[in-house]
Amino acid sequence: MPRRMACWMYEGMLMFGVVFIAGYLFSTLSQTRNALDNRHALQTFVFVIFGIYFVWFWAKGQTLAMKTWNIRVVDVRGAPISQQRALLRYLLSWIWFLPPLGVSWLLGLSGAQGGVLTLGWVAIWAILARFHPQQQFWHDAWAGTRLVNWKAPEAPKVQKAPQKGANSKVSAPDQT
Repeated sequence: MPRRMACWMYEGMLMFGVVFIAGYLFSTLSQTRNALDNRHALQTFVFVIFGIYFVWFWAKGQTLAMKTWNIRVVDVRGAPISQQRALLRYLLSWIWFLPPLGVSWLLGLSGAQGGVLTLGWVAIWAILARFHPQQQFWHDAWAGTRLVNWKAPEAPKVQKAPQKGANSKVSAPDQT
């Protein structure tokens, strides 16, 4: 579990770059000058960009963070997942954030209060994985996926042809 959470944190750092590029692209294309203008459209755009990112990489087995931490997403039989299953996993993974965001919005909590609520919920949701029979996150169980330890097989080493000694001379064939 600690490796999965470390991978999750690393993924968050990588997503900062994705958000930066997506935000820049959105503000350039929409000619948005103020960060509060078009914010709901920007949030929708970033949600779609995140979806494309995760569905694409999960359908291939791993994101960059997952490769770094030797984690792979597979279906319950251990086979690679389809794009449809990756999309379902993406939508279900929002359970990590939507409940505290919804409560924050309903109660009109400040950003700091919402942040504390979100951190608490993430901790609780991570701990709940301990109650799953294979200790998988619940959104994975519901999506029919699971995270497994996986290391890419090493490529076979190519044997070099024996080299002739430095003192041996190779003569050119006779031209007779």
